[in-house]
Amino acid sequence: MILGIDLGTTNSLAAVWQDGRAVMIPNALGQTLTPSVVGLDDQGEVLVGQAARERLLTHPQLTASVFKRYMGSNRTERLGTQSFRAEELSALVLKSLKADAERFLGQPVEEAVITVPAYFSDAQRKATKIAGQLAGLKVERLVNEPTAAALAYGLHEGSPESRFLVFDLGGGTFDISILELFEGVMEVRASAGDNFLGGEDFSELLIDGFIEAVGKARGLSDKQADANLYQALRKQAEQAKRTLSSAERASMELHYQGELLSWTISDSEFLQRCEPLLKRLREPIERALRDARLKAIDLDQIVLAGGATRKPIIRKLVAKLFGRLPAMNINPDEVVAQGAAVMAGLKARDAALNEVVMTDVAPYSLGIEVSEQTAPGRYQPGFYLPIIERNLVVPVSREQVVNTVADNQTALHVRIFQGESRLVKDNIFLGEITIPVPPKPAGQMAVSVRFTYDVNGLLEAEMTVEATGEKHRLIIEDNPGVLTPEQVEERLHALSKLKIHPRELLPNATLLARADRMYQQLLGDERQWVAQAAAQFQAILEQQDEAAIVKAREELKRVLDELEGEGWL
Repeated sequence: MILGIDLGTTNSLAAVWQDGRAVMIPNALGQTLTPSVVGLDDQGEVLVGQAARERLLTHPQLTASVFKRYMGSNRTERLGTQSFRAEELSALVLKSLKADAERFLGQPVEEAVITVPAYFSDAQRKATKIAGQLAGLKVERLVNEPTAAALAYGLHEGSPESRFLVFDLGGGTFDISILELFEGVMEVRASAGDNFLGGEDFSELLIDGFIEAVGKARGLSDKQADANLYQALRKQAEQAKRTLSSAERASMELHYQGELLSWTISDSEFLQRCEPLLKRLREPIERALRDARLKAIDLDQIVLAGGATRKPIIRKLVAKLFGRLPAMNINPDEVVAQGAAVMAGLKARDAALNEVVMTDVAPYSLGIEVSEQTAPGRYQPGFYLPIIERNLVVPVSREQVVNTVADNQTALHVRIFQGESRLVKDNIFLGEITIPVPPKPAGQMAVSVRFTYDVNGLLEAEMTVEATGEKHRLIIEDNPGVLTPEQVEERLHALSKLKIHPRELLPNATLLARADRMYQQLLGDERQWVAQAAAQFQAILEQQDEAAIVKAREELKRVLDELEGEGWL
């Protein structure tokens, strides 16, 4: 059985292709969305999902979130006395999804198809595969998130012919893909995106607005200085965003140094503050349409994916940009995971998917650094020569010939980059190799550079010295920030020593974490009600009477729901 996983910035989901359809897998709380949050409880055991998310406010020093943005980098998150890379935190989320799937399916799960943002770099893709390896999953296939969404949408619609754009705005990343469906062939025409733009950025705008309006005058200027305050503000911002979905005004409140700070923002003011982000959303759309040689009017449908597209402000923008309402007949939270399950079914050669063919494109250009002649006999390094240009159908192989620039040059240093900028300093460095060449006059020694880019977004470079036929091959593996095989083994050993909070006890841990958070937020009688209800629940837990625990859990949940509604979901 191959699992389809949407490893998201804010939430992650798992699905499986079963009986001719994508089936969503519930977690230990019976929900399909598992927050991409990892924490340690008071006993040092690992918590993943909603239980960890509830502790973001009460125990920020023991909890990590939004770590997907740092995949493929050397950045670490400190939880108590331990440090974790983004791959390791992601691996713990994947482990949790794997355990949920095995419980749901009643059989071991050893392989998965994992989705990644279309604009994820080579290093970020490798880091995602490493996260799967650390979680005990074989990950041979990565699929771009908007491509997965399009696959789910295409099968759901059942239309023999369609041209549509997938607008995928998640918690931390934004992707655009334009696809064409024709006689069972799903062809990606163009992709574009922004790896640092998502729903979290809209929350940050509200946090910054609150500090600017009422915080600075009270001495609150640095939102990152106090982790507890930041998480309290973040929760208020999330609630304000939800309120603005159906009301013209929303308020944010924060208890700071014995004073209640309050700020109200209108829908129109929020829209004005969002304008820089909305402009960043437009740019990838325009690039993708331009690359696909299409106009907005040529599209049959606009498909929404990602939880952030639930916001009315985003749907209004999409409607304004394209002159029509987007398609909303598939849950935007689940559509990417459904597509991952379809891809898993294709990989497993499920008979129900025999007629489906999927093609994808390289979402960014890949090239090398070259020197350009600025005067007779003078060359300036630092210029970018694309070899594989963005939006070519993958797998793809392309070749360019370069020459030496100095007399009697004995080596050619090839530096590989990803990006669209004219100068390599503005692109992403991927790797390098030095090739020995026979000494000859400048320009007389040629080397052909061939790039091959596969369906997983991984690059292989082959350099051939034309005079000798000698070949040098480089698979881009040692990206800065990507773990080596030896480091992966070391991290596997370290992760195996971590104690994971028992899955069957997660509902209890989640409810108590929610009670602790609400106790910190509330005052007066309401605070005491929460304290008493939580204490009663803990006393019943110690009796280890399952029937009594279930009843007490429902009672505590009822009390918390009355005070807060559905909670921070």
